[in-house]
Amino acid sequence: MLQDNPLLAQLKQQLRESMPTKEGTVKATAKGFGFLEVSEKESIFIPPPYMKKVLHGDRITALVRTENEKEVAEPETLVEQGLTRFVARVKWFRDRLNIVPDHPLIKDAIKARTIKGLDEKGLKEGDWVLGELKRHALKDNGFFAEVVELIAGVDDPIAPWWVVLARNKLANQAPRDQDEWQTLEESLPRRDLTEVPFFTIDSESTQDMDDALSVKKLDNGWELTVAIADPTAYVPHDSDLDKVAAERAFTVYLPGRNIPMLPRTLADELCSLKAGEERPALCARLLIDFDGKVTDQVEFFAARIRSQAKLAYDKVSDWVEQKGDWQPESEVIAEQLRELTELTRARSAWRSEHAIVFKDRPDYRFELDDASNVVAIHVDHRRIANQMVEEAMIAANLACGNWLAEHAGTGVFNVHAGFDAEKLAQVAELLQAHEAPFEPESLASLEGFCALRRWLDARDTSYLDNRVRRYQSFAAMSVTPAEHYGLGLAAYATWTSPIRKYGDIINHRLIKAILAEQEHEAHAPSAELAQHLSEQRRMHRRAERDIADWLYVRYLQPAVAEGKVFDAEIIDIGRGGVKLRLQENGAVVFMPSSLILANRDRLECSWDDGRVYLDKEAVYELGQHIQVILTEAIEDTRSLIAKPAIPLVPEKQEKPEQPAS
Repeated sequence: MLQDNPLLAQLKQQLRESMPTKEGTVKATAKGFGFLEVSEKESIFIPPPYMKKVLHGDRITALVRTENEKEVAEPETLVEQGLTRFVARVKWFRDRLNIVPDHPLIKDAIKARTIKGLDEKGLKEGDWVLGELKRHALKDNGFFAEVVELIAGVDDPIAPWWVVLARNKLANQAPRDQDEWQTLEESLPRRDLTEVPFFTIDSESTQDMDDALSVKKLDNGWELTVAIADPTAYVPHDSDLDKVAAERAFTVYLPGRNIPMLPRTLADELCSLKAGEERPALCARLLIDFDGKVTDQVEFFAARIRSQAKLAYDKVSDWVEQKGDWQPESEVIAEQLRELTELTRARSAWRSEHAIVFKDRPDYRFELDDASNVVAIHVDHRRIANQMVEEAMIAANLACGNWLAEHAGTGVFNVHAGFDAEKLAQVAELLQAHEAPFEPESLASLEGFCALRRWLDARDTSYLDNRVRRYQSFAAMSVTPAEHYGLGLAAYATWTSPIRKYGDIINHRLIKAILAEQEHEAHAPSAELAQHLSEQRRMHRRAERDIADWLYVRYLQPAVAEGKVFDAEIIDIGRGGVKLRLQENGAVVFMPSSLILANRDRLECSWDDGRVYLDKEAVYELGQHIQVILTEAIEDTRSLIAKPAIPLVPEKQEKPEQPAS
């Protein structure tokens, strides 16, 4: 037979060996074909038959050949799997178990079996499971997976929460509590501050209150005492509970539920700075001058405090703004709020001139019913009471960063390096094109970065600001003191949320060891721990986005049927279309180029320019506000699709695309 001819087989092998080979990452599409992404500027077409051998995200080598005058990639070897442990849904086919990965670009079912101890026949069509890929088609002539865990049943009303937690490898329940808790023996004495008028400001529903404030006006400024809950009074270093907290790293906050880093008795009761209850605390006394500058005079110490009032953001803001009927419960607390308001305004003015102040962007809060359905989305604007707490915490963390840098040379620091070094030339070129008054070398300094951010904030539109932000580096955690360009500060180490953040527990222990003149090196964090904390923070933020996307799709499905018009801000532009944020509720939607204009030959969506062009004329740009109508709310992919409320071109003027020859 011809196909068995050894000479022919040898010729085929020689032909394959003579073809060029390239390595890259597989990018699938919803239409069955894909691309081999070799670099930012090079991608090679992968036809549908070849895509059967790979999955989105795989790192592979591929033979590059020409078919029908078009360069195509044929997958050859697997370098690294893009899919290993994944969330999927059960699909039965001819009484055999299959699972479909929960991914918008992976549609094919994968043959599967359950691990020992998991009832395969008990799985129902559509159940959510956790799978592990055991065989890959490029190596084993087919895909095969094991189901290692049932995440949620198909009819479970809170399946989105369980799925999101599983996908991001986050705990789904609080750590195991203890029957009773005892405070640890400590060598550091605690001052009695139970008569000092401390108070907390939080949301009405907050139980895990970890910061209380007290302020006193002096001749040369304000003395601000920040008292922070002290879980290290209960949790021994390197104990089993300490290891659990280190692994979790943060409390999980999702709409309608939170999963604490520490057992609830500690987080919500024994450590929480409840009004009228005596609590152990770690304190810092700061001196802030009348210009709003945090001076070098800072003192850390352990204490026992008793908060005198639990206050709520909205009520305090109303009182300061002279709205509503709420009044502080005593003149002592009223005077505290007056002084803190003055301090906050001075501190904010100082940061506006010398550092960086965040723009006033609202927070969006989901209101759920008993069945976990979204009944409303509330817009929470940043008001004066929010600024009070924010400015106090930033001042305290700035002081901690400087203090640890001086006394220990280590700690858990939040750092931000400004622009990625390899992108500085591109930033300078962009700014020069817009006649920005900055020398290229100044962009690498903290002072220059702050000046640039203030200049961008003062511009009439946020177009250039949005483009510049693309070149900024990501914030990270480090055990070495370094600048935080995003805040405009020389050092920043958080210690104000130890109930919720493990890095803050580390800084508490380090501060205590230095104050007690013990060997603080024993409590010094490792670079590996800092990396773990950074990775966990990314997972938590991704989980928040994942559950929000899911809830937005469910909530906005009626708006699709109604054809409701929304105001939206353009937040990104890519080759395939425009990403926007709805101003009414914060949902992120995608407007594909095909819905902007049917004749896409006339349209160009440019990521490089941050603009959309129609017949070479700019019609949309980053930061622009436009009106859109939702056309789809797709729960399977948790995506919202929109079109312009006002077409760019009247339908009678739009020329249809010419069919391909």
